[in-house]
Amino acid sequence: MYLVLGIVLAGLSIPSMLSAISDQRAPRASAITVLIAGGLILLAIQTQPGGYRLEDIPDVFVRVVAQFIP
Repeated sequence: MYLVLGIVLAGLSIPSMLSAISDQRAPRASAITVLIAGGLILLAIQTQPGGYRLEDIPDVFVRVVAQFIP
C-alpha cells in the first residue's frame, strides 16, 4: 500500500512542480509532496522482506487495486 501511494503521489507532484517552475515560483508544495512520496516508498521498501524488484511493481499495483474493488 505504501509503495503504490508513494508512486502515485510522486507522479501527481510532477505537473505541480513543472507549473511552479514555469511560472517562476518556488515549488514548495511540490517539493514537500515529493519528500512525502519518497518517504512512503522508502518505508515500503524497508518493511517488505527482501525489498521490491522493478518487475514486481506492476503486480503490486494490481494487488493493491484488487483489494479495493469488490
